[in-house]
Amino acid sequence: MHEIRQRVEAAFADRSLLADERHADAVRAAVELLDRGEARVAEPGADGEWIVHGWLQQAVVLFFAVAGMETTTAGPFEFWDKVPLKRGLAAARVRVVPPGAVRYGAFCEPGVVVMPGFVNIGARVGSGTMVDTWATVGSCAQIGRDVHLSGGVGIGGVLEPAGARPVIVEDGAFLGSRSIVVEGVHVGARAVLGANVVLTQSTAIVDVTGSEPVITRGRVEPESVVIPGTLPKRFPAGEFGVPCALVIGRRKPSTDLKTSLNATLREFAISV
Repeated sequence: MHEIRQRVEAAFADRSLLADERHADAVRAAVELLDRGEARVAEPGADGEWIVHGWLQQAVVLFFAVAGMETTTAGPFEFWDKVPLKRGLAAARVRVVPPGAVRYGAFCEPGVVVMPGFVNIGARVGSGTMVDTWATVGSCAQIGRDVHLSGGVGIGGVLEPAGARPVIVEDGAFLGSRSIVVEGVHVGARAVLGANVVLTQSTAIVDVTGSEPVITRGRVEPESVVIPGTLPKRFPAGEFGVPCALVIGRRKPSTDLKTSLNATLREFAISV
């Protein structure tokens, strides 16, 4: 893997090196490692902070330069693209419901269910996770185990700059319908996002559970229950509400996660 990394990094710095098959093959080998789950773009470190392997993001970018356009068919559907669909789903015990798609270079652990949604190259999805109808998992996003991405959820991707943190959604989180998480935002374990919550790096995440609001950005803490909200902001034309996310409570510990989730949704009257 060290030699593969060296060749990928060299080719990313000088694209002319891709004319050398040794460098082109290194790019293909790196994406194959991602596809098999033997490497991942980001992973949790010993201190709980996530480590990003930027050279693998570079490999994904370079893969589009070394791969040729090909026509593929699935029944009456025809596609013309550089990235094929993932193969061997039955052996991997990954259920993909037509017309759901998982691209080559993404890795899904056994027990993942992809409804008619989409998982892009470089992404990783943990076991027991549901990618529901029309939900999308962007390039290099890291989705944990037992996560539910409800209908229409949009998980953003990131390829450049290399080393930029992808979106991270940790184990047991629930993302309500049409919620959007982009720009490397980190959603902690077992957090609950209500329908239509939008999280970017600039979105204010306002904890309103105490006597005074506490504003953070870029990270939803574990167990948080989050709904859409607005904050007043003055513009030349007057004062208007700009979108924010409100942390209105914490998910209660329970050994039965499904029961706990249902109770949480009822208690806080969250739309999903």
